Amino acid sequence: MSDVQITLPDGSSRAVSAGTPVRDIASAISPRLAKAALAAVVDDRLVDLSFPLDTDASVTIVTPESPEALHLLRHSTAHLMAAAVTKLFPGAQCGIGPATDEGFFYDFVVSKPFVPEDLDKIEKKMRELAQQDLPFDRQAWPREEAKQFFGSRSEPLKVQLIDEKTEGQSEVSCYTIKDRETFVDFCVGPHVPSTGKLKAFKLLTTSNAYWKGDARNQPMSRVYGTAFASDKELQTHLHRLEEAKKRDHRKIGRDQKLFIFHQWAPGATFWLAKGATLWNTLADYMRGVLFPAGYVEVKTPILFNKALWETSGHWQHYRQNMFQVESGEGEQMALKAMNCPGHMLVFGSETRSYKDLPIRLHEQTALHRNEASGVLTGLTRVRQFSQDDAHCFVMESQIAEEVEKLLRLVRRVYGDFGLEYSVKLSTRPEEFLGEVATWDNAEASLTLALDNAGQVYTLNEGDGAFYGPKIDFDVTDAIGRKWQCATIQLDYQMPQRFDLKYIGADNAEHRPVVIHRAIFGSFERFVALLIENFAGAWPLWLAPVQATVLPLADRHLDFARQVRDELAQAGLRVELDDRVEKIGYKIREAQLQKVPYMLVVGDREVTEGTVSVRHRSGGDLGARAVQTFVADALDEIRRKDAGGPPPVAEAQSA
Repeated sequence: MSDVQITLPDGSSRAVSAGTPVRDIASAISPRLAKAALAAVVDDRLVDLSFPLDTDASVTIVTPESPEALHLLRHSTAHLMAAAVTKLFPGAQCGIGPATDEGFFYDFVVSKPFVPEDLDKIEKKMRELAQQDLPFDRQAWPREEAKQFFGSRSEPLKVQLIDEKTEGQSEVSCYTIKDRETFVDFCVGPHVPSTGKLKAFKLLTTSNAYWKGDARNQPMSRVYGTAFASDKELQTHLHRLEEAKKRDHRKIGRDQKLFIFHQWAPGATFWLAKGATLWNTLADYMRGVLFPAGYVEVKTPILFNKALWETSGHWQHYRQNMFQVESGEGEQMALKAMNCPGHMLVFGSETRSYKDLPIRLHEQTALHRNEASGVLTGLTRVRQFSQDDAHCFVMESQIAEEVEKLLRLVRRVYGDFGLEYSVKLSTRPEEFLGEVATWDNAEASLTLALDNAGQVYTLNEGDGAFYGPKIDFDVTDAIGRKWQCATIQLDYQMPQRFDLKYIGADNAEHRPVVIHRAIFGSFERFVALLIENFAGAWPLWLAPVQATVLPLADRHLDFARQVRDELAQAGLRVELDDRVEKIGYKIREAQLQKVPYMLVVGDREVTEGTVSVRHRSGGDLGARAVQTFVADALDEIRRKDAGGPPPVAEAQSA
């Protein structure tokens, strides 16, 4: 048997017999590495330890500390959970069980939905199987044999998956835990070598689901869980989940009367009065940032003839995600799912000169995407939404300068909200449109912009959009979760599809480049992020209600109304609580609503023309003249204090 050459991460190499499994490489390096090994990366491909080395290759052993380990552990734990379910609930039919950013889930067809007590039983059985240290064994089965096997076990969903995912293949990959009788699943893997490697896991909750997320398909019961390499990491995560429950934007949004949803408009937000105030505050804030930066706001239609979407390419590649409409005259149309095609028409509506560029078009019109009903979640996954969307039309020579301005714009906006973020540059994918040279120039321009802006970033190779490279921004909230928000994307293809041109300095026609960009992303998702980041305790400048006036008794109402009116005339969002209730009750109600400031009015305040100021977190700040409070509050709003501290040092120490 011939030898193959193996290159290790330190650059060293060694010869091994062809067919040697990866686990033997780990054993040859050290017994300690062999014990810790979970899988391996062979020529950039994650594989099982049983993977045979048949050709020269670079090999990296994956251990619990490796970046690939977490996804691997979670995927394997999902299979462990499925094994436990099929043991405890004979007849349960397995769907899919992927790893996720937060853990894993698995969908099952069962006779009745799972309840919390079932999760306890399933987790107990999982721990029993883990303690037995049963092997995960990958087997290559003839495709038809695999279909017959799962069909004989009354698992038509697995047969369907094999049909869809392995068309044209003669063999399919299946994994057993110990043997076919214990558990078997159609899966490409890889997995950890045995169940004993799975120790730090927890089942979290269950919910209703549908096959492939479509309400027209088979109803299923979904079990969510999470897994980590160590129990310490697991406990930290569980603590964060408890904190996340307290911050759930759906609960806070309901409690603060910001928004509701209704079954007759699934995936569309009803913004209540306070929520509409918040939405408009964000919209006006963004306008205030963009207009001085050279943007103009446009409003384009929400309904277009399919010819627009055919020109943009969305009709061919995205139509299943769009709401399609047929007019009474048989005209095929669709609600817009993105603003860019409409902005192409705006740009192309008149002759453009190089002197006009960059042209920056901003829009906040509602968009619609036909998301499956099973995936709709609060404000984070909706069918109707709005974006702080903009498209910058530039000459190729302007790309670096324009992107640098965008990077500084993002920095300014997230700074105003007190949000930390990280940046990644995504480069040319395997499947792309255009010329390699064009992509190289585009990526060089983005790199130059990042460097000129002093922006730290990571390289995300091969993850660019098919039409151009992009820069993505992940915001980290107050409890460490990441939210993908802002994006800057170069696009050479859309201007070509719409035959956009400008007249250059040489008096010839040239093709512009368009930069797609958003900073909030969607308003809905950004509001969800802000609610959970601030736990509903809004900074003063964002708070739907910034102050509430609390009279002690009916005789103080006239002065309380004067205070309310004076604050309102100054531009503050203020309410008057004139209910016949004890002042302690009114204060508690305002604190539960997390109103930043409570202004108590009694005999002394009426006589002296003052208000007794209370801050939701700082307690009693003492008496203050109404005009003084107004000036301090307006200054705090101007400063956009994310933490919302009392506005003066004396008050903080009071």
